[in-house]
Amino acid sequence: MKITEVVKQLLIVNIIFFVGSYFVPVINQYFALYYFENSMFYPWQPLTHMFMHGGVAHIFFNMFALYSFGSTLEYSWGGKKFLLFYLACGLGAALLHTGVNYFMIHDGVATLVSNGFKESDIYPVLEQQMYDTRWTNYLSTTHIEAMVSGFSIPAVGASGAIYGLLVAFACMYPNASLALMFIPVPIKAKYFVPGILALDLILGFKGSAIFGGGTGIAHFAHIGGAIMGFVLMRIWTKNQFNKNRWD
Repeated sequence: MKITEVVKQLLIVNIIFFVGSYFVPVINQYFALYYFENSMFYPWQPLTHMFMHGGVAHIFFNMFALYSFGSTLEYSWGGKKFLLFYLACGLGAALLHTGVNYFMIHDGVATLVSNGFKESDIYPVLEQQMYDTRWTNYLSTTHIEAMVSGFSIPAVGASGAIYGLLVAFACMYPNASLALMFIPVPIKAKYFVPGILALDLILGFKGSAIFGGGTGIAHFAHIGGAIMGFVLMRIWTKNQFNKNRWD
């Protein structure tokens, strides 16, 4: 299918942000998504982070998936409706990612405070991407590492929005045959997409992912995008809204 207008514009914007971040590295500090209690957080980051990427492979696979699935969905929905869905899934990814970080960080902080540490001393250490070795007496190393990465390492990438597109495609075209480069056998979308989500979740716990690399708990951003995509599709298919194009 010929590339549609909004998909083309999204590809251009993502590439501009990617190239710009190499020539002006400070862009990463302002547009990547930092944890909201970090001093580097700005209110526009839940939106801008989905146009940032961590490397060539990261942006290539995300943009390839955007091109592969996005044009079909935009052709069916119209450009405005497609853009709304895409951005909503990206924001859903940011919300779940931040929520998991919040739970992990505050659970750890509560444990440390109950053992005599001051909350006002804990957050500055986390922000420096460090930890007090005494914390290991009360928290597991895995928990501490998750707290440090969640608080100080920003999230980037369109992966959450892409996973929302995958879910929407599977809902609209469940019997369409799909295949990845490393899975040459065609599989129906209604089996392919749940399988990709499950595989990504498993890989995510090991520190990698299919579309858009990530470490620690960053893979929940992918699941957040998929959940938002599923919720929107359930809402849209139950009323006339789903049948209207927004050109």
